[in-house]
Amino acid sequence: MINVVKTFLPPQNEYHDILKKAWETNWLTNRGVLVKELEKKLKSYLKIDNVLITTNGTLPLQIAIKALKLNGEIITTPFSYVATASSIVWENCKPVFVDIHPEYLTIDETKIEGAINKNTSAILVTHVFGNPCNAIKIDQIAKKYNLKVIYDAAHCFGVKYLNQSIFKFGDISTCSFHATKLFHTGEGGAIISNNNLLDDEIFKMHNFGHKGKENFSGIGINAKISELQAAMGLAVLPYMSKILNGRKKVVELYNSYFNDLDIQLLKIRENTEWNYSYYPVIFQNEEVLKRVVIKLNNSDIYPRRYFYPSLNRLDYVDFYSCPVSESISSRILCLPLHYDLPKNIVTKISNIVISQL
Repeated sequence: MINVVKTFLPPQNEYHDILKKAWETNWLTNRGVLVKELEKKLKSYLKIDNVLITTNGTLPLQIAIKALKLNGEIITTPFSYVATASSIVWENCKPVFVDIHPEYLTIDETKIEGAINKNTSAILVTHVFGNPCNAIKIDQIAKKYNLKVIYDAAHCFGVKYLNQSIFKFGDISTCSFHATKLFHTGEGGAIISNNNLLDDEIFKMHNFGHKGKENFSGIGINAKISELQAAMGLAVLPYMSKILNGRKKVVELYNSYFNDLDIQLLKIRENTEWNYSYYPVIFQNEEVLKRVVIKLNNSDIYPRRYFYPSLNRLDYVDFYSCPVSESISSRILCLPLHYDLPKNIVTKISNIVISQL
């Protein structure tokens, strides 16, 4: 069976060797030595100043909204995983959907200002498949209207934009360390701020609001990651070069089959060092997509309709017309992409796709 993603598992003995520290200290949660070690190594690897790792990738979005004291309306993208929109609603704010760019698939920054009104408090958008938004333009808009900016960077581990970490943009960025991601902790995530005072507030919020052992500073939640999860991250991190290089080769092989065909591929924004996180293809219509899915499934190959549906169609949000997102979401399919996906399997997948065009 070939799934759309495959979890990278480090050698068991290496994971167990790291876990020995947890056994030696008898400390499994509440920010033990492994959590602190992983955060230190992530700061170095990503070249960022602040990172707080969490037990999943959704809580950082909720904490970001709470930490920035957002209310009213938040401008967002309809083309993302459901957690982007549901986190806004969960925190009692209203998502206002702005359509996407037809090639980059990120929010169309030229349409953001038209959605701003007196109730707008922030812009919360997604770097889609690790492809950066136009962060410079978004930053200019935010400053003009005194808005906060949160980037859902779930797919962005290791991505660089304009010669710096993608996490350097906006007030807060969030990331997912789910088992399906390039870098993972089994289940986990991270929240990154570019302001030390804000970082301190986020730290307290992720641990019930604790300010020391016996004092509290405002409301908080439990978003702490365990030592077991951190150990997995420490075991995976040394293999990032191997993972990225392997995925790059698979992407290049796919491209060699699809570049000259009537299939739209993801356009990576200029000045981006991409991480090869997903391989989406966009067909002419949904009928072709469905034929491809059936043929691939018949060969025990399981791509994913990602992202589908367009989030402006969710039944718990107000509807905003986003024709580009709605069209793309009905026609886009992410093909299997693993760091060690064999060439013959990539060829087989590609030939099946081509046969249905």
